[in-house]
Amino acid sequence: MPLPQGLAKFNRVVTNQITGVVAGRLPGFGIVVHTGRKSGRVYRTPVNVFVHDGRYRIALTYGPGSDWVRNVLAAGRFELESVGRTITLTDPLVQHDPGSRWAPVGVRQVLGAVSAPDYLEARRA
Repeated sequence: MPLPQGLAKFNRVVTNQITGVVAGRLPGFGIVVHTGRKSGRVYRTPVNVFVHDGRYRIALTYGPGSDWVRNVLAAGRFELESVGRTITLTDPLVQHDPGSRWAPVGVRQVLGAVSAPDYLEARRA
């Protein structure tokens, strides 16, 4: 079971404000820039991101039902700020891998510990 939604709400209000300052500049982190499905508002969500076989993979620690994931899937594309640059990603798809074999070893262990087997995969536009 992914992390609880109560923690997600806390992170949205507190943690994301702090990590958002550096997440777009550090390897293994990024900021997903997406537009709300109903509000049309632009959101910035810090994430863990990795490149695997030329595709970008984002750990879904709160599960595939998170608002940002649903926004990205509905739009079919999004911006990712990572390592100091912004790229457009397209064709997002939620994948399930119980062993998180796509992730680096240390990350794989954390994802297993928090029971987060899903990831979002997208390619460069």
